[in-house]
Amino acid sequence: MSRYLSEKYGDLVPYTPGEQPKDRRYLKLNTNESPFPPSPKAIAAAAEAAGTLQLYSDPECARLREALAEVCGVGAENVVCSNGSDEILDFAFMAFCDAKRPAVFPDITYGFYAVFAERNGVPYRKIPLTEDFRVDPADYAGNDATIFIANPNAPTGLYLTPDDVERIVRQNPDCVVVIDEAYIDFGGESAAPLVKRYDNLLVTGTFSKSRSMAGARLGFGIAAPGLIRDLDTIRYSSNPYNVNAMTMAAGVAALADEAYTRGNCRVIAENRAWTQAELRRLGFTVTDSRANFVFAAHPRAAGRVLFAKLRERGILVRRWDAPRIDDHLRITVGTREQMATLIGAMQEILEELL
Repeated sequence: MSRYLSEKYGDLVPYTPGEQPKDRRYLKLNTNESPFPPSPKAIAAAAEAAGTLQLYSDPECARLREALAEVCGVGAENVVCSNGSDEILDFAFMAFCDAKRPAVFPDITYGFYAVFAERNGVPYRKIPLTEDFRVDPADYAGNDATIFIANPNAPTGLYLTPDDVERIVRQNPDCVVVIDEAYIDFGGESAAPLVKRYDNLLVTGTFSKSRSMAGARLGFGIAAPGLIRDLDTIRYSSNPYNVNAMTMAAGVAALADEAYTRGNCRVIAENRAWTQAELRRLGFTVTDSRANFVFAAHPRAAGRVLFAKLRERGILVRRWDAPRIDDHLRITVGTREQMATLIGAMQEILEELL
């Protein structure tokens, strides 16, 4: 750091994104990207929009908001669009948290929540997951804080039903509850319809995972109109043109091709189930993930060793040096061929180690 950095950021520990190596060709199962390209309709729409890049994009994202509203079963007034779902989550920390209204979230979850809190000067508290890595709705009852829950959770992949989410929302009527649904399309049911009944619920989503648009950076929030206006106040105070024209066009086209998205999600769910079964056959414990990744540990092989040996074989997965999960690997679900390659490598490594 330079001597010019403000003291308020002196102790800030930034988020560490998944490795994007350039030294060789890897089988990348570490950043939960889709193994499939975007919808052909999305690619064509983005290319067409490139012809008007001399113009600013629509700050209201009108067509995109309307398309999202139709798919999510809400009104356009219930939708705000963002540069990836990380931006809308950051907006939520800015809009709904402060020294008097702290944040709470699970102790094992998406690492950016703590970074957003620290950067925005928000006090926060972590609530431990249960012994089997689940979020217990009872632990969030009556919190005088803004609640952030990833559902399905990352990196565990475990899922709360809409009834569970509603219980948390109902038990915290004076606090905003943010449900981060980055992975919901791979086996869960969205809580978005609940925003019609609760004015303290914000549901966030992304095009990065199920719609194969991680490189486009497109996210959204679904909430009651009052919360949307709050978020727009933050958005218009930072970057009103936060979604570029090509991304916006691609997003509208992707939403018009839901059959493509749903088909890819079905394949990934099938490959996830196959991978979980194969890992269990090899002796791994595996969570019942509803996301596009699996979360696994072997009782006789250290996670750091498995991680390193997979890397030596050209396979990247994700691992954290953190209590309770340091022996776990988070493995993105790819094509069946990619997962077969992973399982073959795991079998070789275990034979070598054990």
